[in-house]
Amino acid sequence: MNPETEHETLRAATTSDPLRPSYHFTAPAGWLNDPNGSAQRDGDFHLFYQYNPVAAVHNRIQWGHAVSRDLMRWEDRPIALRPEHGGPDADGCWSGVLVDDCGRPVIIYSGHSNALSTQTACLAYGDLALDHWRKEPANPVIAAPPAGYDVTAFRDHCVWRENDVWRQLIGSGIRDVGGCAFLYESHDLVTWRELGPLVIGDAGALPEEDPAWAGTMWECVDFFRFRPDGTSASPDAASGDPHVLIFSAWHEEVTRHPLVARGRYHDDRFEIEAFQRLDLGGRHAYAPQTFADQSGRRVLWAWMQEARSIERQRVAGWSGAMILPRRLWLDAAGVLRQEPVAEAESLRAEPLSWQEDGTAAVSSGVQTEVSLTVELSPTSAVRFSAFSTGDSGENTCVELGRSAEGQLRLVLDRSHSSLDSDLDLSGHEGELPSAKNPITMRILLDRSSIEVFADGIALTSRVYPARGDATGIRVEAVGEAVVRKLRGWHLAGVEQAERV
Repeated sequence: MNPETEHETLRAATTSDPLRPSYHFTAPAGWLNDPNGSAQRDGDFHLFYQYNPVAAVHNRIQWGHAVSRDLMRWEDRPIALRPEHGGPDADGCWSGVLVDDCGRPVIIYSGHSNALSTQTACLAYGDLALDHWRKEPANPVIAAPPAGYDVTAFRDHCVWRENDVWRQLIGSGIRDVGGCAFLYESHDLVTWRELGPLVIGDAGALPEEDPAWAGTMWECVDFFRFRPDGTSASPDAASGDPHVLIFSAWHEEVTRHPLVARGRYHDDRFEIEAFQRLDLGGRHAYAPQTFADQSGRRVLWAWMQEARSIERQRVAGWSGAMILPRRLWLDAAGVLRQEPVAEAESLRAEPLSWQEDGTAAVSSGVQTEVSLTVELSPTSAVRFSAFSTGDSGENTCVELGRSAEGQLRLVLDRSHSSLDSDLDLSGHEGELPSAKNPITMRILLDRSSIEVFADGIALTSRVYPARGDATGIRVEAVGEAVVRKLRGWHLAGVEQAERV
């Protein structure tokens, strides 16, 4: 089969899958993982991403590229980076970032080489449209981890301008200690001076099974700050502003979950004051990357990993989607909160119709948003069912409940979400850092994804209903809970009509 016919076959399988998300960003076909190079330039939003266009497997990764005016509706652009035979990226152009060097677009990425058995830091220079890229002849610009450390891995980049010099973090881990981020400095993006670890984690601080375990290696490190006016900017040790480090906890080839560390940045080091989970859905909002848009809003992307088996993904012809882009902010207590960017409201089409069923409100849809405000007294809860057949067949359940002591807990039960086998049906849960009434909730469904936001705390997951009638939605108050302002909408699919 020639490459063109092979791609057409892959694309046909991809578009015929009823479980492929319709308003979340996906690749045209094949494999998608980490968001890369996210930015806004001259009003346009750019999203690069880890991409294998020839199969739904992680192999010989390239950089896909798409552009949008509103963060919702995307147009494919030419592939930005491809592996180069014999080069430091011969087996993959892995994750990285986009920066502006006095008007010149520059990508800093991890080149992957099986021959070198490692990843190294590489550069590429783009035209003003970001469509065509030329690799730095001196690649790799950082060829190995710092000497004197027994590292578990070394990849992924965060780069910014501070005090008229470039600074860079590279994710890593120190064996038998924990994850870390190494700090570098450069005047030209090509020659880098190592400044030591910005921060080192402690893999032994919590049991490995703890949902907030920090892992033995930190992938996809992302570092930024919030100003007093709520806007966000690149790190600046002289500012005194609270800084945030986001990373993905990794351990022995297993992707675990993203975490947030909040603290103070000074003297080339980051002092962590508090940790929290970025998303309660574990690996289903993995490899996050953020950027500050032209208004100073901090926008988050992340990779929605699949919960289907590798073979099921291969047969489907596609794998991976992006979360809806989210706005981040720090509340008065220093908790990082998030919600879909305001542009997501443009997806709302006709309202959901609701019927009463005893103590519950019922509707239907698999491409929908539901918004509600609830008041929870001790031992009460609100229960949200989705992708439901209305019988004992299939059902995905979200419950937000308050304990007798007043603590809020968000739980997602996937144990009955599909009759299919070869699925991860494990649940997700976590406590909310606020216990005040009223509580706002938004739940967004997109065929095989669910994103829950409860007072700015997110839980993302994947479900794969097998029955065509698994379309039911049910909202029910339990105990003394009160549900107010219940609304819902069908959401428009926005995928580009013709993709190659």
